[in-house]
Amino acid sequence: MAKLKKQKIVAGNWKMNTTLLEALTLAQRIASVELPKEVMTVLCVPSVFATEVGKIIAGKSNIKLGAQNCHHEASGAYTGETSVDMLHSVGIQYVIVGHSERRAYQNESSEVLVKKINLLLAKGLTPIYCCGEPLSVRQTNRQNSAVAKQIKSDLFHLSAESMSKIVVAYEPIWAIGTGLTASAEQAQDMHNFIRKTIKKQYGIEISKYISILYGGSANAANAKTLFAQKDVDGGLIGGASMKANDFTTIINAY
Repeated sequence: MAKLKKQKIVAGNWKMNTTLLEALTLAQRIASVELPKEVMTVLCVPSVFATEVGKIIAGKSNIKLGAQNCHHEASGAYTGETSVDMLHSVGIQYVIVGHSERRAYQNESSEVLVKKINLLLAKGLTPIYCCGEPLSVRQTNRQNSAVAKQIKSDLFHLSAESMSKIVVAYEPIWAIGTGLTASAEQAQDMHNFIRKTIKKQYGIEISKYISILYGGSANAANAKTLFAQKDVDGGLIGGASMKANDFTTIINAY
């Protein structure tokens, strides 16, 4: 296994937003700003815009193209779906899997997520794997066991080498699109717990260098405080990623 190096990452999840013109304008504005080279910026755009957005960020070594989902089968009669091969062929390098919205609205199971992750790794794409708890779990102080169960079910089938290629994104579901944000202390506590959970299975080297992002209503005002936490290695940004000034401010919060 190659020597590991922790990567700071700020990924923008545009979700089901933007027209083509809006997407290109947003990408151009982000690409025109001087961004820190030590931070990897990932634009997880609607797949139909990936080719055109890719042209705008071509040559920007610290800006990568991402997708918001993939299908769990390699190919077949799945009308309207997008395969890993399709994403790879248009230059996608990162793919979000297990986002709470897909778990909730599409009832995505651990079995489905395992298939997606395996397909992505086999093609050399990086999964941004999401995990997190709803408010009811947080209120009863069961968040650690809930997140550990997700991680063990979805990731612990992987070899150490494969696990080292995963990016984890902790998203407190109660803080997505609600305006609520976990405190810096809450974020740090959970990120530290996730790292310890990975350490028990894979050892200190992988747990130390795997990137764990925060994904719950991070914004231009709180990013600096969140990113200052020892175990927070960046963010998976929703709404704020569609405002060029806010998103670039978040990236520059390091």
